[in-house]
Amino acid sequence: MHAAGLDARAIAAIGITDQRETTVLWDAASLAPIGNAIVWQDRRTAERCDELRADEPWIRAKTGLVLDAYFSATKIEWRLRDDPDLAARAQRGEIRFGTIDAWIVAKLTEGAVHATDPTNASRTLLYDIYRREWDPQLLERFGVPAAMLPEVRASSGDFGTADLFGARIPIGGIAGDQQAALFGQACFAPGDTKNTYGTGSFVLMNLGEIAPEPPDGLLVTLAAGKGGTPVFALEGAIFVTGAAIQWLRDGLGVISAAAEIGPLAESVPDSAGVSFVPALTGLGSPYWDPYARGAIVGLTRGTTRAHLARATVDAMVYQTRDVVDAMQRCAGVSVTELKVDGGAAVMDLLCQRQADELGVRVCRPRINETTAMGAAFLAGLHAGVWSSTDEIADAWQLDRAFEPGSAEPGGYDRWTRAVSTTRTLGRA
Repeated sequence: MHAAGLDARAIAAIGITDQRETTVLWDAASLAPIGNAIVWQDRRTAERCDELRADEPWIRAKTGLVLDAYFSATKIEWRLRDDPDLAARAQRGEIRFGTIDAWIVAKLTEGAVHATDPTNASRTLLYDIYRREWDPQLLERFGVPAAMLPEVRASSGDFGTADLFGARIPIGGIAGDQQAALFGQACFAPGDTKNTYGTGSFVLMNLGEIAPEPPDGLLVTLAAGKGGTPVFALEGAIFVTGAAIQWLRDGLGVISAAAEIGPLAESVPDSAGVSFVPALTGLGSPYWDPYARGAIVGLTRGTTRAHLARATVDAMVYQTRDVVDAMQRCAGVSVTELKVDGGAAVMDLLCQRQADELGVRVCRPRINETTAMGAAFLAGLHAGVWSSTDEIADAWQLDRAFEPGSAEPGGYDRWTRAVSTTRTLGRA
C-alpha cells in the first residue's frame, strides 16, 4: 500500500490462498492454536492409512482422493486419539479444525467466521465432492466430530470482514493454492491444464461439471470455475520438485543458493546418464507409493555437480510427463498446451525441456505468481472489480511460449527404470 500510495480504504477485498491439507486445531473461544500445525508432507499417519486400506474404495468414491497421510482426516484423528480430553472438547464444539485458510479467516475476523471453501474442503478426506457436503460416514470412520468443522462457502463469496490498517476490508475469496493457480492461469474451459513447479509440483486439468470415476494414481478434486462456482478437476500431486533443489543446497551443499540450479544445469548438454528420482517423502502421482525412497543412479567418475543439477531439472520434467500422460489416458482428451508457473518456471531450460518431452506448447505467464493472482481474481469477482471470467481471461498475459522440439533420446526410459529402483528400495 505504501509503494502504491494507497491506504486501506482503497482495498476492495482480500483473497486468501493456502496450503490445502495442512491441519490446524484451535480453541473456539480464545483462538489459541492447539499445538503445531501438521503440514501436508507429514507422514506420521502412513501406517494408519495402511490399517484402513480395505475402506479405500468407498472413501475414494466419495472424496476422489486416495487414502494417504497427505490429507487432513488422519491428521485430525491422530490428534484426537492421542488426547481424550481434546476429543471430548471437540465433540462439544469447543475445538475447531481448519486448513490454513480457515485459520487465517478465524484470525482476521476475530473468531466471527469459521469457514472454508470447496477447494480446501475437498482435500480433507471428509468431504463428499459429488454431494458437496461433509459426509457423516467419513466423519464416523475417522472419528471427527461435525461440531469442529468449518462451514463450506463459495470460493468467490463472503467470508466476513477484517479490521486492518484502520479500515473494514471484506474477505471475498478463498481457494487452495493449486486451484487458485488454475484460476489465476485462466484455465476455465474443460481440458485447460496447468502445472505449478513449487516445493512439489501439481498438475491440474479442468474437467468442467462432469467428473470421471477416480482413476488410479490421480485425484479428482474440486476447483473454482466460472464465477467461482465449483467444477471438477483432475490432479496429479508430485511431492518433491523444488524441495529437491533445497535438498541439493541444504542437504548436500551442491549449490549455495537455489537460483544457481538453472545456470548450473544449462552448463552441460545433458545429465550424462544420471537419473535422480526425488522420492524424499515417497512418490505421489501417478504411483502413490509412500514407501518409495529417493535414488540417484547412473553415477560415474565423470559425474559432476552440474550433472546432478541437470538430473534434478530432468526429474521435474519427467514427473510432469508421468502425470500428464496418465491424465490424457483418463480424461480421453489430448493436452495441447500446458500453462506453467511457480518458482522453478523462471528457468527457460525447464520450460523448453517440458515442451520437448510432452510434445506440446508450454506457456509461461508474465505474472508468475498465479496462485496469488487466482486469490485476487476470486476476491475481485465477488467485490465487482472484475465482472466475469471472460474479463479475467483478457487480463492474463503471456511472457513466453516454448514450442516443442526433440525429446532427449533414451532419457525417459532411464527415468522409468530409475523409478522402479526407488520403489524396490522402499520395500527392501
